Amino acid sequence: MTDRSPPKEPNNRPPIAVMVMALIALAVLALPLVGLLQRTPWSSLGTTLGETATLEALRVSVVVSLLAAAVSVVLGLPLAWVLARLTFRGRALVRAIVLLPMVLPPVVGGIALFFALGRKGLVGRALHNWFGLDTLIGTTAGAVIAAAFVSMPFFVITAEAGLRQLDPRLESAASTLGAGRWTVLRRITVPLLAPSLAAGATLSWARALGEFGATITFAGNHPGRTRTLPLAIAQANEAGQPEAAIAMSVLLIGVSLLILIGLRHRWIAPRQPQPPRSQETSPS
Repeated sequence: MTDRSPPKEPNNRPPIAVMVMALIALAVLALPLVGLLQRTPWSSLGTTLGETATLEALRVSVVVSLLAAAVSVVLGLPLAWVLARLTFRGRALVRAIVLLPMVLPPVVGGIALFFALGRKGLVGRALHNWFGLDTLIGTTAGAVIAAAFVSMPFFVITAEAGLRQLDPRLESAASTLGAGRWTVLRRITVPLLAPSLAAGATLSWARALGEFGATITFAGNHPGRTRTLPLAIAQANEAGQPEAAIAMSVLLIGVSLLILIGLRHRWIAPRQPQPPRSQETSPS
């Protein structure tokens, strides 16, 4: 009689040392947030967030971030389509340029925008001479451009990944049935891509909402025009108003956490169910 006991399941538990290092890493990331929450004046949080300066900064943040996200979608979707569907010389360089704002220090991006779109910049001089546009610096439009510069890559890479995952046979079948390119794009591609577009637009909006460096360097810190919540937090902290700075920081943290939790399925693959083991009986 042969003993055919089922094979042992693999032990996926990491070593103790790995668990300890993971806990240390989690502490490095979580302790600053815990310290901030511990200092939050919860009893007066609503009053602080209801102050005129805070509401004004919140209004500017909402306007700037939504417009920046809209710009990212309108301009980023064609760019994502080109990167995903076309093969051309220099595509790797184009993709690197698209992703550069994600790793570039925002202050460097603000300086680059200044020398490109400032009154004496590469394009700003032409805008002033040809269209009479004085300057984008110090305006809400300038803040939108700065936010779109740093947030558009998040939409592009998400939309490009979604395009690469689409089944091209559906688009080919529609073309075979006589649908034109715009019809295929409008009726087939965009509806199938809707989840990726929504996720990319949300990530782009969240990045624009938290933008600081490029905005203050290029557009400035002007109340009611360019002073977004991140800039208002820095202003309140420098002015010796820690309660206001903490309250606005908690607001941004809450929004960011809601976005990350809501979109977690976009970057965390679901755990595949294990196939059931076959029951083997040993011969008697």
